[in-house]
Amino acid sequence: MNDEIKKLREALAASPDNQYLLKILLDTLIKYEFWDDLQSECLNLLSQDPNDQNGRIGLARSYFGKKEYSTAIVILEELLNQDPENIEALTLLCYVQINENNAHEAVETFHKIKALKPDFQDSTIENKLVVDPLEKSDEEEEPSLSDEIEDQLFGKKDIIKFKDVGGMELEKEQIELKIIHPLKHASLYKSYGKKIGGGILFYGPPGCGKTYLSKATAGEIDSEFISVGIDEILDMYIGQSEKKLNMLFEKARAISPCVLFFDEIDALGANRNDLRTSGGRNLINQFLAELDGINSDNDGILVIGATNAPWHLDSAFRRPGRFDRLIFVQPPSTESRIEIFKLTLAKKPTESIDYQKLAKLSEGFSGADIYACIDVAVEAKLQEAIKKGKPSPLATKDVISAIKSARPSTKEWFQTAKNYAVYANDSGIYDEILAYLKIKK
Repeated sequence: MNDEIKKLREALAASPDNQYLLKILLDTLIKYEFWDDLQSECLNLLSQDPNDQNGRIGLARSYFGKKEYSTAIVILEELLNQDPENIEALTLLCYVQINENNAHEAVETFHKIKALKPDFQDSTIENKLVVDPLEKSDEEEEPSLSDEIEDQLFGKKDIIKFKDVGGMELEKEQIELKIIHPLKHASLYKSYGKKIGGGILFYGPPGCGKTYLSKATAGEIDSEFISVGIDEILDMYIGQSEKKLNMLFEKARAISPCVLFFDEIDALGANRNDLRTSGGRNLINQFLAELDGINSDNDGILVIGATNAPWHLDSAFRRPGRFDRLIFVQPPSTESRIEIFKLTLAKKPTESIDYQKLAKLSEGFSGADIYACIDVAVEAKLQEAIKKGKPSPLATKDVISAIKSARPSTKEWFQTAKNYAVYANDSGIYDEILAYLKIKK
């Protein structure tokens, strides 16, 4: 035992109500990275008072130190629900999000901290996020789209490959055939006059891994990956949305080979017949022009769109040369659910887990549904640990209890999708949905 910590504990034993001494002890345990000791101290505090702020923050720090980020987030979110302006909790949450490579969420959390405390400074966070100051004068130059994108990226990204994606073998096979082989054998394809790149559309129920699969695709072809949210494109001023979209494609062309990923693409490419304003139609026309590469060369640019509602996408986007390759990302199969459970529980304290049983009980669940169930199971174990004063590993029964309290979020999506697949499927683009639902044409 470190002498400094030993003396602090002796002093605290003589004066157990001394909050100043307690804070110094917890800070010292953090300083020397004694994460297990910190966890024990905090659980002891919380067993006496479940709302003890030092205990909660310290417990979250111990899990952060042990790189159990999901557990740390659960504790911090519970704390912030009760005290949304807790700067210490927000700062730690920002660190967790950075270490989980959730750049967009980390930037949002950092902005919240700066809004609450304008003079807040943390060189580690600022260097990681490369965030511009919140306060800008009217005379200063408007940040470019490339700056906005850079604000969402930090450090060296972890490369995700297909081996990191649980299951989804059918989808991976289609991606290899339609995307990876052409890019890996570019000279062969070019000898036949075929351009490399193009557009592909992932569609299916929410939470089934469309975004994650897109990142893995970029990892497999060893290319840059730019994820674009609709909030990064849409602008209230006329013409600015089109300008941002053009700058985004120009950036991708400059660093090709590159994967451009548009989440919720139906929000940018909605059916023009449904739009009441010319601004929305102009943005779609610009998007189509960028996809066609009318004034530029799109060779080496792979554009991936993801949508939960492909029937809302303008039909012009599905024309050959644009998003002419559709891949149905269906809810994970039994084998895929086993893999997802294994990957998700890998970094959590567990005893012997019956993955086959969990997969059987979670029929129809999306990957996001499974993650949510595990979070619920973790929360229950945390509450139990606080009451008992010591943590215990997750067991099969804990996860089963969480599964039984949830319902698969995919059911509602299939109710809508079935109507389009049965009654608006003359071109056969939704045949995969019919096959999944075992409905004959």
